Amino acid sequence: MNRLFKLQILGPLALFAATLSAELAARALEYAPSSEILWYVNLKLFGIFQRSDAYLSYFVHVDGFQLFGLALPIFLLACLGLATKSRPLFTIATHLSAAYAVFLVASWQVGTPTLRQASLGTIAVPSGGVFVMATILGTCMLSFAITHLFYFRAVHQEIGVLVRWLRGGSSIAHGLD
Repeated sequence: MNRLFKLQILGPLALFAATLSAELAARALEYAPSSEILWYVNLKLFGIFQRSDAYLSYFVHVDGFQLFGLALPIFLLACLGLATKSRPLFTIATHLSAAYAVFLVASWQVGTPTLRQASLGTIAVPSGGVFVMATILGTCMLSFAITHLFYFRAVHQEIGVLVRWLRGGSSIAHGLD
């Protein structure tokens, strides 16, 4: 199997691992609320998931929805695509993981003050977790780009077959074989 095909799972895997880690950190904080390390991990490293969860709670009122309703199905779809070597399943999984990563970035902006200074708008960046967000966004966009590369290659091959058929003047059944 092509190495690029296997690389497509990086985005959904990173998304699932980060969401699982954020959910585990939140659950661990419930059992040890006086732990400074858990507070740091929960607020600084995985604060992006708290903001996105707060935004999602306007629409879906289920605890753990980011993990069980978004990240896990995307990851399982990617695993199914890897097991069956199915490009359409990988395409769906990589597009959904990229969309979810963009949603995580966009959720930083929800509820931030709109201060203006020197005609430039402020951009809200959380104090911690930038590495986590960059990893998620980078791997999801890499998977997204690889998926598109495969489709561009397939289209290029189809155009090549069509051009050969048009130049040769033979039957379409012979040219497409």
